[in-house]
Amino acid sequence: MPGPLPRRALAEFIGTAFLVAAVIGSGIAASRLSPSDIGLQLFENAVATGAALVALILAFGPVSGAHLNPVVSMLDRLFGGLSSRDAGAYVGAQVAGSACGAMIANLMFGLPAVDLSTEVRSGSGLWLGEVVATFGLALVIFGVARSGRNVAAFAVGAYIAAAYFFTSSTSFANPAVTLARTLSDTFAGISPSSAPGFVAFEMVGAAVAAGAIVVLYPHPESAARELAAGDTEDPP
Repeated sequence: MPGPLPRRALAEFIGTAFLVAAVIGSGIAASRLSPSDIGLQLFENAVATGAALVALILAFGPVSGAHLNPVVSMLDRLFGGLSSRDAGAYVGAQVAGSACGAMIANLMFGLPAVDLSTEVRSGSGLWLGEVVATFGLALVIFGVARSGRNVAAFAVGAYIAAAYFFTSSTSFANPAVTLARTLSDTFAGISPSSAPGFVAFEMVGAAVAAGAIVVLYPHPESAARELAAGDTEDPP
């Protein structure tokens, strides 16, 4: 059985806070270090985010499965890896952790804790980008879990780093992170008016991925159990 829910929820809170701090913090640092080269800024942001994901999944995976994303938790619930109660706790912890991570990132770089973004990100191309990004992320996570190979951290980190460049939206692919990025008027920010569209199309990507997972992996419940495994026992 997984470890106690409060411990797993705390892992999701801390892990998602660190993820958002990495996304926003590296975006701020990139814009300051390379002020005249947007391509280099995006590269720096992508590499930092991908590397942080690898480390965070390795660190928190043994506790909560390191979902760090409401899409992953909801799909895990759909396939039976989590109960409704556990999924609700995970999503709540992820949203709260994301907001905390955004405020910490702002404060680290001498900005107001909450500085609503003015970066408008809207349009059919960007929304399609979010569908593709979220669809691909879900397939990578469940596909790797179903394979039984213990490489999820590296697969997810590599996918997100690549998707920063091959998707038009720069691959938010995470509703909690999307909402948190409205709190920072920096390189990684998104305006509050644009966030609902991104979240909606992330959910579309998740829904399409759910169908594809059922077809590609006939027993998705086994992957769901892997994602929700958590600690089976405390170390001696």
